[in-house]
Amino acid sequence: MEYCFRPRRSMLYVPGCNLHYLERARTLQADSVILDLGDPILIEAKERSRDNVVAAVKAGGYGARETVVRVNDLDSIWGADDIKAVANIGADAILFPNMESSEDVLKALTMLDAAGGAHMPIMVMIESPIAVLNAKEIASASDRISCIVMATTDLISQLHAHENHERSAILTSLSLVILAARAYGRCVVDGIASDFKNMHAFEYACRLGRDMGFDGKSLIHPAQIAYSNDAFTPKASEVAHAREIIKALKEAKEAGRGTVVVNDRLVENHNVKAAERLIKLSEMIAELEEEHE
Repeated sequence: MEYCFRPRRSMLYVPGCNLHYLERARTLQADSVILDLGDPILIEAKERSRDNVVAAVKAGGYGARETVVRVNDLDSIWGADDIKAVANIGADAILFPNMESSEDVLKALTMLDAAGGAHMPIMVMIESPIAVLNAKEIASASDRISCIVMATTDLISQLHAHENHERSAILTSLSLVILAARAYGRCVVDGIASDFKNMHAFEYACRLGRDMGFDGKSLIHPAQIAYSNDAFTPKASEVAHAREIIKALKEAKEAGRGTVVVNDRLVENHNVKAAERLIKLSEMIAELEEEHE
């Protein structure tokens, strides 16, 4: 089972400079909120945003939502101070941007540990061509990595590519990162859709990402939450089918057979593992949504 396995269907970026958004995030149905100190924050608002986020996390009120803080780049003038400020405030994880190698991950962990955050899980962002090519070494760098988050708009820019409905320019990159994440038991979340008013394209991207193997999607607007949650929530029919798979193979083994056919499909041990994971995820989502009510 993945480290820190939990629902991450929707991970909403919340700018640390906006007190209203930080407060509103306590009421939204996002599985995770990423309180953001990074690139979208204006230089003159960097320190104020840090203070706002520290105060917001210490005040609590985010309930069952996973609370993540995205710090600035490690080599920026704010990175080290961000880490010192947020290492022990009670966040669930720290998100490090621009991770391009295992050395970057280990540097982030060293800085976090020195700030008193040796207990903290981390998340890492993959947003450049070299990061995609090094996804395997990034994913394997530490078992404290709870999630890999794609930054697809950055990646598209650096590829000199063009966005389209089918996301054809980055499908290979997405697949490479998913492969690396799954090889080392990491959660992996798709990047944002910057055109937050085009819900048709957003819903398509969510379902494409789900079918590729992502655990969820990062978001920039509350209106996107419902679409993302719906796409990445196992349907009742899928849960029922998963239970049927487990039951059927158990009965087959008791009868001395190693495989069985369920709904015209051959079922083996790997299908049972996937079914068990889906059921566990469904149960965790149900608990999370009950707490949100």
